[in-house]
Amino acid sequence: MSLQKHHVRVGLPQQHERSYSIHIGAGLLTTFTDLIAPQILPKQVLILTDTNVGPLYANTVQQQLADRTVLVHTINVGEQAKSLASFTEVMTTLIEHNFNRDCAIIALGGGVVGDLAGFVAATFQRGVDFYQVPTTLLAQVDSSVGGKTAVNHPGGKNLIGAFYQPQAVIIDTNCLETLSPRDFACGLAEVVKYGIIYDADFFDWLEANAQALLQRDAEALTYAIARSCEIKAEIVAEDEQEHGIRALLNLGHTFGHAIEAAAHASGDYTAWYHGEAVAAGILIAAQYMQQQGEFAQADVERIERLFEQFELPIYAPELPLGQWQGYMQRDKKVKAGKLRLILPTAIGRAEVRTVTDWDAVSQAILARTAPQ
Repeated sequence: MSLQKHHVRVGLPQQHERSYSIHIGAGLLTTFTDLIAPQILPKQVLILTDTNVGPLYANTVQQQLADRTVLVHTINVGEQAKSLASFTEVMTTLIEHNFNRDCAIIALGGGVVGDLAGFVAATFQRGVDFYQVPTTLLAQVDSSVGGKTAVNHPGGKNLIGAFYQPQAVIIDTNCLETLSPRDFACGLAEVVKYGIIYDADFFDWLEANAQALLQRDAEALTYAIARSCEIKAEIVAEDEQEHGIRALLNLGHTFGHAIEAAAHASGDYTAWYHGEAVAAGILIAAQYMQQQGEFAQADVERIERLFEQFELPIYAPELPLGQWQGYMQRDKKVKAGKLRLILPTAIGRAEVRTVTDWDAVSQAILARTAPQ
C-alpha cells in the first residue's frame, strides 16, 4: 500500500464512451478541474450540496470554476431531503437561471446529495453531465459509484429514480477528517459488505486492520476505499442495471430499508442511519442462512465482532413482524410478489434467492432483534 493517488476505471463494455474514472487520494478537491479536464466541463455548472458540506468545501470547488457560470444549490441535511420536493426545487433553480442541456451538475456531499444530483442530471433536459464528489465514506465506497440515482417516496426508499452514470468520481480522502464517528462507522458497514459478498481476503484484511481504520489511518483508508471501489466497478461493469450479479451489492439492504422506513414513518430520521440499518440487515441475512445450515455460526460471529469493533449495531430494533413484511414487500427486488434476498453462503460469497418461507425469515429477524 502507498499514499499515491489511485485511479479505478468503471468500464461499461457495451458503450465505451460511458466508462469513467474514479480518482482517489488526499487533496483532490484542489485539483478538481485538472482531473476532469478530459471531459471539458461545460460553462454552466450547478454545485448541489448540503448545509453541512457546503460551508466546508463548496468554495474550494467554486474557486476552480471561476471562468464558468456557477450556482450553488444547498439542501438540508438528512434523508428527508432526498425527496420529490427537493428535486423540484433544484429543477426550478436550473430553469430560472436559464441552464441549458450543455450544463453540468456537481454532487458535493454524501449519499443523499449524490442520489438527488444524479436524478436531477438524468432528467433535466433529458440528461446532462454530472460529477460525483463524495465527502462521506459511505458515499465514497458505495453510492457515488455505479450510476444509481433516486429520491424517496413515503412508501419506501429509492422508489423513484434512474440508472445514470457520472462523468467522473473524485474522492478526496481529506474530507473524511471532518466526518462524525457515527457517519464514519456507517461507511465502514458498506466496506465490510464488499468483503462478505466478494472478497474473503479483503474481509481478512479488514479484521487485521480494524483499529487502523477506526483511527482513520490514511494508508489503511486509501486502500479500503480503493478496494471497495474496485469491487463495485467490476460488478457494475458486468451488470450495470442490476439484472444479475449487481444485486449482491444489496446485501442487508432489504432488511435495512425496512428498519429505515419504519423509523422515518414515525418521523425519526436520526434513530437509524443507512449504514447502521445495513449492518443490522447483514446480520439478519447471515442469521437466516445459519439457520438453514448454509452459513457457519463462526462466520456470523466474525461479522458480529467486526461490526462491534466499528461501533455498528448488531441487532435490529423491535418491530411488529407484519410491519417488517409490509416494508420488505415494497422492496425493488420483489418479483411477482415473491421476496428475493441477497444471502451470504460463505465469507466472500453470496447469492440472490427467492424466499417464500416467511416463518423462517421471521425467526431470523426475531433472533437478531435487540434484547429487551
